[in-house]
Amino acid sequence: MPIRPMKETSETHLLIKPKPLPKPAVQNAKLPPTPPTVAAPQGQASSPSPPSKNRSRRRNRGGRKSDQGDVCMRPSSRPRKPPPPQNAPVVSGGSEIVAVNNHQMQMGVRGGGSSKNSNFAPRPGFGQLGTKCIVKANHFLADLPTKDLNHYDVTITPEVSSKSVNRAIIAELVRLYKESDLGTRLPAYDGRKSLYTAGELPFTWKEFTVKIFDEDDGIINGPRKERSYKVAIKFVARANMHHLGEFLAGKRADGPQEALQILDIVLRELSVKRFCPVGRSFFSPDIRTPQRLGEGLQSWCGFYQSIRPTQMGLSLNIDMASAAFIEPLPVIEFVAQLLGKDVLSKPLSDSDRIKIKKGLRGVKVEVTHRANVRRKYRVAGLTTQPTRELMFPVDENSTMKSVIEYFQEMYGFTIQHTHLPCLQVGNQKKASYLPMEACKIVEGQRYTKRLNEKQITALLKVTCQRPRDRENDILKTVQHNAYDQDPYAKEFGINISEKLASVEARILPAPWLKYHENGKERDCLPQVGQWNMMNKKMINGMTVSRWACVNFSRSVQENVARGFCNELGQMCEVSGMEFNPEPVIPIYSARPDQVEKALKHVYHTAMNKTKGKELELLLAILPDNNGSLYGDLKRICETELGLISQCCLTKHVFKISKQYLANVSLKINVKMGGRNTVLLDAISCRIPLVSDIPTIIFGADVTHPENGEESSPSIAAVVASQDWPEVTKYAGLVCAQAHRQELIQDLYKTWQDPVRGTVSGGMIRDLLISFRKATGQKPLRIIFYRDGVSEGQFYQVLLYELDAIRKACASLEPNYQPPVTFIVVQKRHHTRLFANNHRDKSSTDRSGNILPGTVVDTKICHPTEFDFYLCSHAGIQGTSRPAHYHVLWDENNFTADGIQSLTNNLCYTYARCTRSVSVVPPAYYAHLAAFRARFYMEPEIMQDNGSPGKKSTKTTTNGDHGVGVKPLPALKENVKRVMFYC
Repeated sequence: MPIRPMKETSETHLLIKPKPLPKPAVQNAKLPPTPPTVAAPQGQASSPSPPSKNRSRRRNRGGRKSDQGDVCMRPSSRPRKPPPPQNAPVVSGGSEIVAVNNHQMQMGVRGGGSSKNSNFAPRPGFGQLGTKCIVKANHFLADLPTKDLNHYDVTITPEVSSKSVNRAIIAELVRLYKESDLGTRLPAYDGRKSLYTAGELPFTWKEFTVKIFDEDDGIINGPRKERSYKVAIKFVARANMHHLGEFLAGKRADGPQEALQILDIVLRELSVKRFCPVGRSFFSPDIRTPQRLGEGLQSWCGFYQSIRPTQMGLSLNIDMASAAFIEPLPVIEFVAQLLGKDVLSKPLSDSDRIKIKKGLRGVKVEVTHRANVRRKYRVAGLTTQPTRELMFPVDENSTMKSVIEYFQEMYGFTIQHTHLPCLQVGNQKKASYLPMEACKIVEGQRYTKRLNEKQITALLKVTCQRPRDRENDILKTVQHNAYDQDPYAKEFGINISEKLASVEARILPAPWLKYHENGKERDCLPQVGQWNMMNKKMINGMTVSRWACVNFSRSVQENVARGFCNELGQMCEVSGMEFNPEPVIPIYSARPDQVEKALKHVYHTAMNKTKGKELELLLAILPDNNGSLYGDLKRICETELGLISQCCLTKHVFKISKQYLANVSLKINVKMGGRNTVLLDAISCRIPLVSDIPTIIFGADVTHPENGEESSPSIAAVVASQDWPEVTKYAGLVCAQAHRQELIQDLYKTWQDPVRGTVSGGMIRDLLISFRKATGQKPLRIIFYRDGVSEGQFYQVLLYELDAIRKACASLEPNYQPPVTFIVVQKRHHTRLFANNHRDKSSTDRSGNILPGTVVDTKICHPTEFDFYLCSHAGIQGTSRPAHYHVLWDENNFTADGIQSLTNNLCYTYARCTRSVSVVPPAYYAHLAAFRARFYMEPEIMQDNGSPGKKSTKTTTNGDHGVGVKPLPALKENVKRVMFYC
């Protein structure tokens, strides 16, 4: 029976909104501290203290090096010393240098409002491999203004925290004084402290008085409350457009960030007035009819907009976006939707009240019981008593009056639903009560908390667009925005093209994959990013002799579970493993709330049966909706018992599919330490800069807690290849660190031991040691794929983490400094690539997306730095998102073809499916490991959560946080060595 190609697990192609980062000010940026240099090996200085977190979007630009030739084998492992930057600008405040043995990594600092030379790896030339084609990108060429742009500081007194009020003040100022005091200039304003003009204002400092109406007083017809503000405008700096022009032309490596920031604000100015801004995106219920997501939420469509420096010049990146908003309903209707029941006739339970309080806290409502007044309030909480029982003092003598009487006498409003609680608005000391039926939710409030599964599914239906539809919507958005009619764009001399950029691309060939000699097919060439296991056997199939099964699903009878285990074992055999048909002990059934007891019973019973030999594999059958069961099981197995486990949902047990079983067998094999397939070029030693000398490939990622989880730590994960030349098996390590800290703290660390003195450790060091143990050789080259870094953090992450890699190497052996290539992998960007002709089926996959292997390193890429877009996967649904790879540091002298081909080929080695994946596997595995590790700590958080008995082991004091982080429970040694996270 033929087996269909397996779908990549968890591989979806969705629009995921990046968390917006605050914009940098144009004034001098604060310098990050320099990490200490590496001196002697083996435990000198402690772990480098990280620079403070940088949430800006600034980028530091690298110098240029000479073009290099075609891909070739370089037997020499001698690290390259980077050339000194030519014509490096003078930097006030000095520069930062990390000296490591013979290497000198010179990084310019940011000063004077511009990012200085950071010596990121320059582009070594353009790739030539692959079949050339044309694709379209959602980038629109923008003409560079000829006028110099001026920056002014704005001080509003009294100070205002609301951006919208600030904008209203400046809009009124412009209306009153544009033709007179402002010299007919139309300024652009960022909503905070900065005002920008094309050409100078007639003054360097001036104070204005502006009066505006209170936006929350809500009076429709009648006298409105007016507030008076003083606005001081002071000249700060001039942005040099010539400098920006030279940067875009590739004549200088440092980009003038203030100029790019000003242009971005100018082009956003009109959209801010028309739409609801969220980060770099704009939303409106008028763009497309909002769709209900359930529980009082709806989806709004919108667009993302950002100005970017590219090889073709200034580019405006436009993409479609969707987000969840709170539906502007009467509060009682919202509550009914939130609870999913009729609240007018049925009383509320305590759990209902908690859910309502969580759902409405912080939400803005407007009152509806006063004819000409629509005053707005922010909900602080919910009363514990129903409305009919609420009394409050009305005077200094504490004369009490009921809420029902007050609303009747004051407003002639009769409260109907007196069994419901009231909304509390205002502060705790002076709380005001509003009946639910007298309130309506204000339109345009984005929902920032976590969506449930049904809401996510509903939102994905809205965001998931076929490539042709998405392209058309982007073009319509550009036409609707009418940048040619935008008064701000005209004022600043910015012209935007209405055509998608046509870009030269290349389709890289898929690599040949090697399978076992015993199979009918010993090697395989994937077609359009996919293949199957039919007639193939795993290249290194493992043996499972001792296994057991625990069944947590009430609906699965023992004979059904046994039949499923038999089918799975047979599929493992067919795929090339050896699988004992008999479990060590009979299948054990248990309740989900007894997970720890059940696992320990199975573990110890099996140990007794095998006379001390440990179980090699535990199969677990889980209910389809299992809550915390999955996470608890993984935590107990991997950190307490040292068990490798494979979970299967009930729905798959009842409906046994060959494709599902084959997919699970792939996962079991790598968890047991085997390999499913390897690149034919790898075992033939034909991969440039990997096959010539022992090479280790790292993947690293940091996952942060959900919005609203202010105390949860971030989780860092690092994986590293443990085989050479195959580079297929990856061991993984995880650690907890300070909340939202992006720099990985435990890459290298030292501590004092009372007996051994200064001891070195950390994830890089441990993985280098395990590579040496597994291969018998020490790595002579390091390739480091780093996921999840925003552009504003490139400088800090490279500076800190490269230094940690250096120190980890030096701690193992004097003068041990293998050359490092450091590559950032980004998926949370908004560049989309479309086929040049959607009707040409030969240029697209079945989903209408561009073909897997499509790579772009021209036109829409960085003017001088070494970056490229790679769509390595075939689309399943929606529009494929290419991964953006940015080589920040390269001592291995990769050519463009070399790193692009290596990255594309690695995407075919992902262990969990027979498809090429969208992100290079080491980065993908690091993400999986970090996600898995969150299960290890959640029980502690739920129990502790600020309770008096909380124990916190202070392991790190991360940067400016000074907060101790409770460490994760340690992985068992046998778990660390294999791909447990698959």
